[in-house]
Amino acid sequence: MTAAYLEKLNPDQRRAAEHGVGGPSAGPLLVIAGAGSGKTNTLAHRVAYLVVTGANPRRILLMTFSRRAAAEMGRRVERIVAQATGRAAGEGLDWSGTFHAVGARLLRERAGEIGLDPAFTIHDRSDSADLMNLVRHELGFSRTRKRFPQKATCLASYSRAVNEQADLDAVLKKAFPWCAEWADELRRLFAAYVETKQRQNVLDYDDLLLYWAEMLADQGLAAEIGGRFDHVLVDEYQDTNRLQARILLALKPDGSGMTVVGDDAQSIYSFRAATVRNILDFPNEFRPAAAVVTLARNYRSTVPILESANAVIGLAKERFTKNLWSERKSGDRPVLVTVPDEAQQANYVVEKVLENREVGTALKAQAVLFRASHHSGPLEVELTRRNIPFVKFGGLKFLDSQHVKDVLATLRFAENPRDRVAGFRVLQLLPGIGPATASHILDSVEESPGAASALARVEPPAAADEHWPGFLQLFVHLAGRMNGWPGEFETVRRWYEPHLERAFDDAVVRAQDLHTLEQIAAGYPSRERFLTELTLDPPDATSDEAGVPLRDEDYLILSTIHSAKGQEWTQVFVLNCIDGCIPSDLGAGTSEEIEEERRLLYVAMTRAKDRLDLVMPQRCYVTGQARRADRHVYAGRTRFIPDTILDRFAVRLWPPVLATADGRSPSPRRVDLGARMRGMWAAK
Repeated sequence: MTAAYLEKLNPDQRRAAEHGVGGPSAGPLLVIAGAGSGKTNTLAHRVAYLVVTGANPRRILLMTFSRRAAAEMGRRVERIVAQATGRAAGEGLDWSGTFHAVGARLLRERAGEIGLDPAFTIHDRSDSADLMNLVRHELGFSRTRKRFPQKATCLASYSRAVNEQADLDAVLKKAFPWCAEWADELRRLFAAYVETKQRQNVLDYDDLLLYWAEMLADQGLAAEIGGRFDHVLVDEYQDTNRLQARILLALKPDGSGMTVVGDDAQSIYSFRAATVRNILDFPNEFRPAAAVVTLARNYRSTVPILESANAVIGLAKERFTKNLWSERKSGDRPVLVTVPDEAQQANYVVEKVLENREVGTALKAQAVLFRASHHSGPLEVELTRRNIPFVKFGGLKFLDSQHVKDVLATLRFAENPRDRVAGFRVLQLLPGIGPATASHILDSVEESPGAASALARVEPPAAADEHWPGFLQLFVHLAGRMNGWPGEFETVRRWYEPHLERAFDDAVVRAQDLHTLEQIAAGYPSRERFLTELTLDPPDATSDEAGVPLRDEDYLILSTIHSAKGQEWTQVFVLNCIDGCIPSDLGAGTSEEIEEERRLLYVAMTRAKDRLDLVMPQRCYVTGQARRADRHVYAGRTRFIPDTILDRFAVRLWPPVLATADGRSPSPRRVDLGARMRGMWAAK
C-alpha cells in the first residue's frame, strides 16, 4: 500500500486530505475551497485516505447536497481506494447522501423511540402545499374578506421559520412583509398543519431535518447516533441552514472526526434559508478552534479573470481571506463593456457569440448569466430571431411563463376571436368562469357575426360580475384598436395586473417580465407583426431539469447565476452589471443582502475559464414613470466594481465610435434635403 495516489494533489489539497490521520485524534477541519480549486477531488481523496488508513467505511457519514453528487463521490472514493490498494474496493460508503436522505433513514430506524410509525410517508413540496391548502380551507382562511396568503406562500413561510430556527414574526417581517398582518392566523394554520401530518403519518421535507434535530436534543439518543460515526464530512457547507448546523454540532459536539468543505465567497442561497454565518462561525464553535485549510490554487480561470474576481470579493466586509491564483497566463483582461441599452446588450452578446463560434468556440462552451430570469427576455427574442439555439436554466423560458402566455393569449383573442385556445385561456382568468362556462361563451362568439356584440350579450356567473365589465371594455378597446400599438399592450398589462396579483404570490417579480415584454413589443410596428414574430418560432420551454434541444447538436447556455454555480465555460457573458440589477433593487435592503449580491457577482465571474465579458446597458426600461415619459432611466455601473479596481478590466464602448484619419470622432453628417427640394423649382 502506498500514498502515491496523493501525489497528484497540491500541497494544500494534500494537507486537507491527510488532516488528523495518524495523530492522537482527528479534530474538526474546515476546508475553504475557492472556486475551481478542486474541492470535490480533495474531499474524495480525504475520504479515500481515511478508508485506506484503516477507517471503517460503514462508520463514515458523508453528506452532500444532491443524490447525484453523493453517488459520484462514492464512485470517486472507490476508484481512489482501488488505485491505492491495488484491489477492488470492498465495502462502500453505507452512509452517503443528502441531509434529508440520511435524516429519513435515521428516523425510520429510531421511529419506535421517538413516537413515529416507521411506515410514515414523505410529502414532496407539491404534496405539502396541497395539504397546507386543505388545512387552510378547513380553517376558513380561503374565504377571508381580505386576501389570505396562498398555499405556496404559507408553505414557504412555514419552511423558512423551521429551517432558520427563527420566530415567525421575524421571518414574516424579513421575507414576507405582506403577510405580517396574518401572523396569528398563520400560527393557527401551521399548528393545524402539523397535527394533520401527524394524524396522517406523513412528514414533509422540513420534518426530516426538524425531527432529526429534535431527536438529537435527547442526550442519550445523540450519544448513540453520534457514536456510530467516527468521521462526519459535509460538502458545500456554506449552503447549510441553521437547522442543519444544529444537527451537525449535535452529532459531534467536540468536533472529533468532523470535516466541512465550502467557500464563504459562494454563499448565495439565503432565499432557501441558507446562512453564511454557519461557515464563518464554524472554527470558533469548538475549543480548541477547528483547523482551517485554504485551497487557493484555481485550475479553471486565467490570471486576469482571477485578479478581477479577487478584487471584487476583496471588498467584502467579512470573509475568510484568500486570493485565488493560477498558472494559466493570459493577456486578456475581463471586458467591462458599456452599451446604450438592453436591446444593444442583446445585439452585443449575439455578435460576440457568433464571432467566438467562427474561431472555434462552440456555442455550448459559452454561457450568458443574469441575476434574474426576466433579464434575458430581449436576448431570447434576438437569439430566436437569428435562429441561434439555446437552453435556459433557472426557470421557464421567458415566452413560456404562464403570466406571459396569459397576456399573449389576450392579445391573440382580440386579434382573432375565433382562436378558441386563446379565448379559453383568457376567459378562465376571470374568477367564477371555469371550463364549461368558457366553452359556452366561446360557442356564442363563434355563432355571432360580431365578437364584441356576442360578449356584450353574455350573462356571466354571479362570481364573475365584478370582473366581466372590465373584460368587456378591454375587448372593445382592443377590437376597435382605440389605443394604437404599442399602447394596446399597456392596456392589456394594466387590465391583467389584478389577476396577476391574485394568481401568483411572486407577482412583483412576474410583473417585471411583463414590463420587459412591453419593451420588446414597442419594437414592432403592429400587434399582428408582434404576435406573428413571437409565434412562428417560440423558444422551447426548458427548466433546471430539462434536457438539451434535439434539433441542434450545439446550443448556447442561458442561466441565472444561482443555477450556474458549480459550472464552467470558456466564455462567460454577465448581463446587466449595473446597480438595480447587480445588486438587485429587491436585494439591497440590508448590508447582509448587499454582501450576498456581491458574492453573486463573484460566482458569475469565476465561472469563466478564458474570457469574461461584463455588460452594462446605460439605459434600462423601467416602470412607474409618468404616462408620457420615455419609460427608461440611466443606470450606473455596479457598486461592486468601483473606480479603485477598474484597472483590472478592459473598459470598452459598444458599438465602437469610429474615428477619422486625424483621430477625431466624425461629426454627424447633415444633408439639407429641404434646400434640394426648393432648388428643383429655382429659376434657371
